[in-house]
Amino acid sequence: MSWHPQYRSSKFRHVFGKPASKENCYDSVPITRSVHDNHFCAVNPHFIAVVTECAGGGAFLVIPLHQTGKLDPHYPKVCGHRGNVLDIKWNPFDDFEIASCSEDATIKIWDIPKQLLARNLTACRKELVAHSRRVGLVEWHPTAANILFSSGYDYKVMVWNLDTKESVIMSPVKTINCHQDVILSMSFNTNGSLLATACRDRKIRVLDPRAGAVLQEASYKGHRANKVLFLGNLKKLLSTGTSRWNNRQVALWDQDDLSVPLTEEDLDGSSGVLFPFYDADTNMLYVVGKGDGNIRYYEVSADKPHLNYLTEYRSYNPQKGIGVMPKRGLDVSSCEIFRFYKLITTKSLIEPVSMIVPRRSESYQEDIYPPTAGAQPSLTAQEWLSGMNKGPVLVSLRPGSELLSTRPLPPERPLSNPMAPTSPLLFNQREKLGAEDGRRPFSLLEEKAPRWAAEHRLEEKKTWLTNGFDIFECPPPKTENELLQMFYRQQDEIRRLRELVTQREVQAKQLELEIKNLRMGSERF
Repeated sequence: MSWHPQYRSSKFRHVFGKPASKENCYDSVPITRSVHDNHFCAVNPHFIAVVTECAGGGAFLVIPLHQTGKLDPHYPKVCGHRGNVLDIKWNPFDDFEIASCSEDATIKIWDIPKQLLARNLTACRKELVAHSRRVGLVEWHPTAANILFSSGYDYKVMVWNLDTKESVIMSPVKTINCHQDVILSMSFNTNGSLLATACRDRKIRVLDPRAGAVLQEASYKGHRANKVLFLGNLKKLLSTGTSRWNNRQVALWDQDDLSVPLTEEDLDGSSGVLFPFYDADTNMLYVVGKGDGNIRYYEVSADKPHLNYLTEYRSYNPQKGIGVMPKRGLDVSSCEIFRFYKLITTKSLIEPVSMIVPRRSESYQEDIYPPTAGAQPSLTAQEWLSGMNKGPVLVSLRPGSELLSTRPLPPERPLSNPMAPTSPLLFNQREKLGAEDGRRPFSLLEEKAPRWAAEHRLEEKKTWLTNGFDIFECPPPKTENELLQMFYRQQDEIRRLRELVTQREVQAKQLELEIKNLRMGSERF
C-alpha cells in the first residue's frame, strides 16, 4: 500500500516577506492622495519614481535608489503636466527614461539625468497629444524598443512609435476603438504579440495590438474584472475583481477560451482593488490589495488546482500603491526573488519588502534564478510594426556571467548554463551597482568555484533538527513577521507528521489483520 502526502513539495513553500529597516526606507515622501486605482510608483535598479502632491498641476519624484532616509521637503520634482499625474512607467530598456500620463490628456517622455536633480525638471523629451480626455494608463512594449501604449477615458488604446525626431507627436501609429467604457488594465504576453485589457463594461478582451482586432472576449457575468494579467507562457490569464456578491475575487482563464474561468477564488469582503503581479521565472503570483497591509502569494501550475496558496506577508501599514523591482535589480546573494515598494500614505513612507527563499548557502542559487528578461530589446519599433515577433533577450543573474537568447521563454523553467562565458564589463557594472546599493560585492573566487562543490558541501553538513526543523534552514526570527512565518511552517510540519502517523497506524492495523487471517488459515489446515 503506497502512501501519497497531502501537501505539495515546492522550493517556494517557505518564502517569506522581509521589510526593510527604518534607515533603508524612504521617509517624509509626499505621496499623492489621488483616488485613481493605479500603482503610483515605478522602480528600476537606479531610481524609484512616485507620484506626489503638487499644487497647480501634476508632478512626480525621482529618487536615487540608494538615497534612503528622510527626504528633503524641497526635493526637486518632475513637473510639466497641467493636471494630476495618473500613471508612470520606466522604459524597460533604458533606466533613465520614464513615461508619464495625466489628466491633461497628454503623455510625456522624460530623460532623467544621471546626476541628482538640482532643480525641478519641466522640459520633457517628447509629448504625445492625441487623446481627447484624460489618460489613465501607459505601458511599454515588453520586447520592442520605443513602442508605447496608452489608454484614456475616451475609451481608446493608442500605439505610439517614439523612434521619430519630432518632439511633439500628434498622431499614433494605431488607435484601437473596440472598448465601450474606460479601460482599467492592460497586460502583454511574453513576446508582446497579444494585449489583454479589462474594461469597466465588465469584459476581458484579448487583442491583436497591431491590427486592433478582438481575438477573445469574456462576457461572464459572475466575475467583474478590474485588473488582468498574462501569466507568462502558461497560455493563461489572471484577473482580479469582485464576484456577484461583492467579494474580492481572483479568476484564472484560458487565453484561448474566455467563456468560463478555469477557477475562481473568493478572498474577502474588502473593497480595495487587488493588484496582481506574476513572476514567470518562479511561477509565483502575488496579490496586493489597495488599502490592505498584507500581500498574498500563490504558486501557479498548468495542472489542477491551478492556484496553490502558499501564505501571506502581514503588516499593519496599509499600502495606497506599490512598485516592483525588475529581476535584474534584486539581491541574489540573499536569495531575494521579488521586491515590493509599499506606498504608506499614513506615514509618508515608502517601505521596501523583499520576498526571500530561505537557504543555508550564500552562494548563487541557480535553481531559483533561471535566465530572465534583460534590459536589451529584441526588436526595433519598425520590425515589430511590420509583423515580427520575438521573445525577450534573456540574461543570467549569476554575477560575472551573461547569457543572451532571443528565443521565447519556454514553459518549463530551464537551468542556466554553468559554463556561460564571463563578461568582465558586466561584472564590473554589477559590482559597481552592488557597492552603490549598499550590498556586498561578489567574490570572483566564490563564483569560479564549481556548483557541484557547493552542493557537496551542503550534503556534508550535519543536519541539526529542533522540533522537526533544520536550524540552518530556519534561522531564529528577527522580526514579528518572521516569527509568524516560522509559526506557520511549524503548524504545517505538525500537520504533515500527524498525517504520517495516522497513515502508519492504518497500515499497521491492516498488517495485523492480514497476519490474523494467515494464522486462522494455517490453523484450519
